[in-house]
Amino acid sequence: MQQKNIVEQFSKKDLSLLKNLDIDLNKIQRQYNRCLTGTIPAVLDRVATIYDGILQFEANEKNEYISFFNQEAQKYNLEKFVPASGAATRMFKFLLEFLRQFNPEQSTLNSYINKYQCKDLNTFLVGLDKFSFYDAVVAQCKVFYPDYDSASQDHKYYYFIKVLIDSDFLNYSAKPKALIPFHKINNKLTTPLHKHVSEALAYSVNKNTAKVHFTVTQGFEKYFQEIINQFDQNIEVSYSNQLPKTDSLAFDLENEPFRSNTGDLLFRPGGHGALIENLNQLTSDIIFIKNIDNVSFNHFTEIVDNKKFLGGILIKTQQKIFSILKQLDRLHQIKETNDVLLFMKKELNIYIPENIKNSSDIKRVKQFIIEKLDRPIRVCGMVKNEGEPGGGPFWVKDANGHTSLQIIETSQIDTNNVSQKLILSQSTHFNPVDIVCGVKNYQGKKFDLNNFIDHSTGFVVYKSHEGRNLKSYELPGLWNGAMANWISIFVEVPLATFNPVKTVNDLLKPAHQHA
Repeated sequence: MQQKNIVEQFSKKDLSLLKNLDIDLNKIQRQYNRCLTGTIPAVLDRVATIYDGILQFEANEKNEYISFFNQEAQKYNLEKFVPASGAATRMFKFLLEFLRQFNPEQSTLNSYINKYQCKDLNTFLVGLDKFSFYDAVVAQCKVFYPDYDSASQDHKYYYFIKVLIDSDFLNYSAKPKALIPFHKINNKLTTPLHKHVSEALAYSVNKNTAKVHFTVTQGFEKYFQEIINQFDQNIEVSYSNQLPKTDSLAFDLENEPFRSNTGDLLFRPGGHGALIENLNQLTSDIIFIKNIDNVSFNHFTEIVDNKKFLGGILIKTQQKIFSILKQLDRLHQIKETNDVLLFMKKELNIYIPENIKNSSDIKRVKQFIIEKLDRPIRVCGMVKNEGEPGGGPFWVKDANGHTSLQIIETSQIDTNNVSQKLILSQSTHFNPVDIVCGVKNYQGKKFDLNNFIDHSTGFVVYKSHEGRNLKSYELPGLWNGAMANWISIFVEVPLATFNPVKTVNDLLKPAHQHA
């Protein structure tokens, strides 16, 4: 389909809106072009496995890296980055459906469960008293429903769910997941927010201080801060919102700008890849990234040690890279640069083209070394694939046929292609979003992370608004295309470090219950 200059269609009112949102017109044009061409699927070369892209370490080696981290971390400014703007709506989805469909005056709970095959609801009710918030919700039920104690069991269940998630009561489903009570410790309800701060304190250099950054939905900062204020230690917390300038323009299915019933242009959030802008604002030396819902009641020490383990790998690798870059001017023999190329290939998974590998032009080789090593670094934990949906580690080919290690989502893969589907089926590991980043160069200057995005990895999504279909461009994922041109090291980590809460019933799993 022929491309056109979409910006020429905009009215003065449209242009004024774009200016107020700080949205670049060139970016709008690129979004339009992508919506025309559609998503460009990743080209998988092979799955990343142990000893072919994923490092595996023995217990004694891990302990050495942990000790190294403890020794070296005091030289660095550490910070934790936690995407925490997501609401808990999906976590309670099946309960929201239950409230819409069930009337205790007209039907029984058993008939409802049988009619709708509600396995999730049945699991929830069987384990009800094991949830950390059980006692608190029951207490509220007795306040709002004076007949609670004498009510039938069906009515009690109905009241409980209504008080838990309905907007007239506790309204858990509309709150950020960060503020939902996941656990109870010493008879006190604790949220993921508590856990993330506690983890940051545990692997900080000074155990009484921690630096954490949360991306939040605007307006919820004060609720986060109320929890932060409960800590006796010095917690340096900062917040940011997803920036309007990262939103994408929506288009109708005829590739015209989508306009609402009021005639205004419609914008949609650009996906979690938009958070590269938030991450780019941080100035710390080393940044730990972890999702808000990945916390545990029982594996705290193992999780903290794992962070130190990954941090130790990051610091040691970064020190070696910095040493190479600082001493590059002193290398005068091709053999010396070849040793560096071997390190880049073997330890950093960097593709070395034949024209560089066989070159006798030392100046050209040095330029290649600088270009490939003077980049942000990330060490990513990978857990064994237990059937979780989402991204994983693969060797991917670029447009030039060069391979690199990438975290690829299933949505980026052309599953209609037999060979690509076969590679996907061979995946052995899963991305739990357990990442440690080095974002400064060997001269101590922070990288502009926008310079290392692979914009071709953005994708087109199809949605609807006001009863009409639309499509829009989503930015390359934060740990996918947004970090595609970083130096990447993938390391196997224990499954015990991955305990996400995608649905409320996940809180019934052993990792979230008293041992």
